[in-house]
Amino acid sequence: MAKWTAKHEAPEPLEGPVVATITGGTILWFVLFLVQLPFYGWFDDHGHAWWVWTCLAGAGLGLIGIWYVRGRDAAIKRAAAAAAEKESAGIPAPGTGTDG
Repeated sequence: MAKWTAKHEAPEPLEGPVVATITGGTILWFVLFLVQLPFYGWFDDHGHAWWVWTCLAGAGLGLIGIWYVRGRDAAIKRAAAAAAEKESAGIPAPGTGTDG
């Protein structure tokens, strides 16, 4: 069986409102937890208590996700600002073939 190789380069990753998306998802998980909490007895009686705790875990992991994507977004903006500063100073960007 022959090894498969790509015939074209992979496209650039799509960038969107990542921080807003993760924040919205985290809020949704927490709201689902709060909505289910008054019915915990029913969930427990029917063997579905894990649903409640899954929502809480989703909210907790979402908080970690918010922290991560905010840091990533800030790093991307810092890198773009540094590249723009170098370009305005006339320093060629690495990989352009004009750096010697």
